[in-house]
Amino acid sequence: MATSKVKGTSKKIKELKGIKPEKITDEQLKRVQDTVNSINRAQLELGSMELKKHEVMHSVAGLRDELTVLQNEFEKDYGTFDVDIQNGIINYPDNGQADS
Repeated sequence: MATSKVKGTSKKIKELKGIKPEKITDEQLKRVQDTVNSINRAQLELGSMELKKHEVMHSVAGLRDELTVLQNEFEKDYGTFDVDIQNGIINYPDNGQADS
């Protein structure tokens, strides 16, 4: 009795016998590993961005504090902190004089 080799016959026989595959294919494994690795890299990058964002926000808060110190100095020295930052001209209150 000769046996004929038909593509997929072994798979069909296993299905008919109720035998389930033990593993996914190597190609499927590679795809799922690549996908999970890509997700992990993206999450790591997001974490790095969030850290950088936090550092920049902290820096901005420090710069705002520094600006407040400068404004207080200008208020003490000139009676106002209203200064044109383009040319340094002091915009005095309505009476045109610093309150000294």
